[in-house]
Amino acid sequence: MILIKQIAIFLGLWLLGELISYYGHLPLSGSIIGMLLLVIGMELKLIKTEDIKVVANFLLNNMAMFFIPAGVGIMCHYQILKQEWLSISGAIVISALLVLTVVGLIMKKRIR
Repeated sequence: MILIKQIAIFLGLWLLGELISYYGHLPLSGSIIGMLLLVIGMELKLIKTEDIKVVANFLLNNMAMFFIPAGVGIMCHYQILKQEWLSISGAIVISALLVLTVVGLIMKKRIR
């Protein structure tokens, strides 16, 4: 029963994110909006860690399988990557540095 509740929380937030993305005409994926809703829910103490712990650990331990479709997609568009490798590489480096900086600043603030 606990497992069903935890899966329902993840699927419910994902569905809510999809609905917000679709009806709000947002250029953001519903799954990303759902994860933002999860973070907000945890920050506001509406969702407790114990409420999602088992399913979250399962998803984290099996995260590699979620990258298989992305890897296949990359291989299918090899010619585009071959032509645009410099701009793609630049975007990856800049976005990675930006994410590292923002996460570092957030963690620094939260630790204090």
